[in-house]
Formats: sequence, structure tokens, C-alpha cells
Amino acid sequence: MKTLDQVKPGIGCKVVKLHGESSTRRRIMDMGITKGTDIFVVKVAPLGDPIELKVRGYDLSIRKSEAKLIEVE
Repeated sequence: MKTLDQVKPGIGCKVVKLHGESSTRRRIMDMGITKGTDIFVVKVAPLGDPIELKVRGYDLSIRKSEAKLIEVE
């Protein structure tokens, strides 16, 4: 299992599954990150938090703790 926080900048991936509590999972889904969505990791902050992503044609920054809940391939 590989999670989004393990993906290096400049690499694309696809969402396989979302983990976490229902409220957290719902919040991630409201940002446009759902099963089957293509995600491109643009850059990661020097300390690893936040992570800048390209999702569905827009830029999005998420916390590393949220990225750990997103399983990708």
C-alpha cells in the first residue's frame, strides 16, 4: 500500500482508496479527491507539510496527515 505522502514531486498517481473517519474522508472528497481521480504532486514544502497537488485542473494544498489517508497507485 502506497499513500499520497510517499509520492515524490513531479510524479502523477491515481487514487485507489480513502481511509480515515467519515468526516475527514468526506472533507477530502469535497476537495475533489475521490476514487479513480488522477493526482499530480507539484511540490512538497521543505519540512514535508503542506503538499501541493494538481487535481481536476486546479491547484490544491493538503496537510501531510491528510495525504497519509489517501491510498494511491
